[in-house]
Amino acid sequence: MNSTTLAPRPVLEPLADGVTRVDLRPRYEGSNICTWIGFKHVNYLVEEAVLDHLRQRGFAPGKLYERHGLCVDVVDIDSRITHAFHIDDVATAEVRPLPGDALAFAVEISVDGNPPVKAVSAKVRVELRLDPHGHPAEPVPAELAPYAVARLGQAPVKVTSPAAAGPAPEGDVLAGLTAGRNAYAWKWRIPYFYCHFTERMQMSGYLRQMEEVVDLFLADRGVSIKRLLDEQDWIPVVPHSRITILDEARMEEDLYTVFTVENVFKRLTYTSRMDCYVLRDGILVPTATGRITHGYAVIENRRDWSLVDFDDRLAGALEGAPAAPSTRR
Repeated sequence: MNSTTLAPRPVLEPLADGVTRVDLRPRYEGSNICTWIGFKHVNYLVEEAVLDHLRQRGFAPGKLYERHGLCVDVVDIDSRITHAFHIDDVATAEVRPLPGDALAFAVEISVDGNPPVKAVSAKVRVELRLDPHGHPAEPVPAELAPYAVARLGQAPVKVTSPAAAGPAPEGDVLAGLTAGRNAYAWKWRIPYFYCHFTERMQMSGYLRQMEEVVDLFLADRGVSIKRLLDEQDWIPVVPHSRITILDEARMEEDLYTVFTVENVFKRLTYTSRMDCYVLRDGILVPTATGRITHGYAVIENRRDWSLVDFDDRLAGALEGAPAAPSTRR
């Protein structure tokens, strides 16, 4: 797992060893095609398992914030899905600490069965962000003080953009982000319901962003989700996704999201990268980056599907020349 380079810190004893377990059910909202659960809601299960682990170890996220002004932020989530979830499944999650970082965890989730079937393997990292608002709070406990940070992610990394010399038309920024790339870009205002702790976009917001930019990209290339469902009974499936927060994106800022197809492998899967930026003082500041792998499956009945090779239309759309940039508010 890539993470910010950190100075050595003392071991956080309550999190240093041991495994926690929790039973979870996927949310009904995630059952979009038949009864299968999409990758975003699978990652929600991973996140919930880590939060429950912290609660069981005496670090309930709500109390950390309310008493000490410490915000628990998931800043990296890397998940591999090996078995489909259905809406009525019971998921059993096991969380264990990863060596070398007291705030990094391995998560394994199994689907209830006889025997249970391993469905997800993930690695997650959290940070304890000091609340920037001036409300009174009790001192941060001594054992947590070495882990408290004033800002999420790495030191700000700035990328020169077409707007670097001053404000530029929106389309020029989007065009600059996709120039010479097999990519799609859009601009979007961050609403409060993608944020938490009163201020900034949270990991689940970036998962939603990744899901939507794929949908917009496919529609832009003429192979929308609905079109392939209507014409071929095909759906996209996700075996792997990862998102890393690099810096903070704030409520009501404009987020520029770029989706770039990196590789189409033997017409079986394709891998893509998502990069997110905010524009500050004429400079594009990266706030998150991620990768996602897709395959396609044909619906066989209301419960089963099987993987298919890409046909010429889909392969051509994925490998095609960059499309015109798009704006969506």
